[in-house]
Amino acid sequence: MIDRYTLPEMGGLWTEENRFRVWLRVEVAVCEAQAELGIVPKRSLEIIKKKADFDVTRIQEMELQTRHDLVAFLKSVQEKVGEEGRWIHLGLTSYDVEDTALGILLRDSCTLIIDKLKILSQLLKEKALQNKDVVMMGRTHGVHAEPTTLGLKFLSWYDETQRNLKRVKRAKREVSLAKISGAVGNFAHIDPRVEELVAQKLGLFLTPISTQIVDRDRHAEYLTTLAILASSVEKFATEIRNRQRTELGELEEPFGGTQIGSSAMPHKRNPNVCERLCGLARIARSNALAALQNIALWGERDITHSSAERIILPDTSILADYAVHTFTRVMKGLVVYPGNMKRNIDLTKGLVFSEVLLLKLIDKGLGRDRAYSLVQRSASKAYEKKLDFKEEVKKDPDITTVLSAEEIEGSFELSHFLKNTDQIYRKVFEQEGGD
Repeated sequence: MIDRYTLPEMGGLWTEENRFRVWLRVEVAVCEAQAELGIVPKRSLEIIKKKADFDVTRIQEMELQTRHDLVAFLKSVQEKVGEEGRWIHLGLTSYDVEDTALGILLRDSCTLIIDKLKILSQLLKEKALQNKDVVMMGRTHGVHAEPTTLGLKFLSWYDETQRNLKRVKRAKREVSLAKISGAVGNFAHIDPRVEELVAQKLGLFLTPISTQIVDRDRHAEYLTTLAILASSVEKFATEIRNRQRTELGELEEPFGGTQIGSSAMPHKRNPNVCERLCGLARIARSNALAALQNIALWGERDITHSSAERIILPDTSILADYAVHTFTRVMKGLVVYPGNMKRNIDLTKGLVFSEVLLLKLIDKGLGRDRAYSLVQRSASKAYEKKLDFKEEVKKDPDITTVLSAEEIEGSFELSHFLKNTDQIYRKVFEQEGGD
């Protein structure tokens, strides 16, 4: 992934040098396990632990000859260790090391993303509470529907983020695996107890059964989980982008004092960060598709998956980490314009109260079709001629013979849309073990 979208800690996990460092951790853990079982001499283990190291440049040089990165890595390590290096990689195949190391990298990536999701979740909860009574226009199909609150919008984002948090935790469990079972996964040349000991040493779970590799449905779950997460961020960012449109002017992503919106137009304040997050979500979804295609392999393994994984696993991990962090910054500095929200509610001159009126007529005994027809008639006239809807209702004898002036007046109050807000908050927080 390019540096522009890479945060230091996550980027550091996926460097080539760290990948080799984790490979070395796995190789040494296997030697320790085999020493405990009396396979590797204790004296040899001490020398291995003391001298085991590698040189990245040397690995790259040897890979030009071997065309096999793990063999090149082993040669570099053995050059450092000397004669006792013969005990390293005993009974293993390449993917015993690579998949176990991958389990560590994916586990640690999940931990970073989970930590950031917890921060975002708490922030969304706070924003939901702070904006509980900020009334805004609810829209369906991009068209005015009925008023809602900004707090409820943020509350739904909080609830979705909680689901993403659960999904990432579940995916973390699925990919945090040790696989030390040999060339086709049958433990022909290595004691199964080695895998158990290595898993304990590295803080991983055991793979119940494997082929030459850990089955790739697990990694597909990881990447589809991150694709869903990125898509949620895109959903939130898209809403901010829409609400920042000049005609709406309800929300605005933070804009710094020296920031430039356009090279040509000094007045521009574009939602470029939210747009960026929407674009990056496309990459996450595309990478998830590649992961799904990696599930089907020939026999016990081919390498069609590995070339793709060198890109999609680090890149998607880095992008998801960046997306959550960056959207959290957007939410921290989000600008809210309640005045514009009120202006937009009033834009259609009371039409947003049509359902309240409809239900009052039904409550008075009118059939639904008749009540709907009466309200729609006045609403259509008010909409087409830009008239005040309440005044048109007051002029309609078919309505005024059913509803009193006070009942009509009472139908045009925003409180109708807020009466059950507390129950929604309570339901969401109780479900998530919150307030």
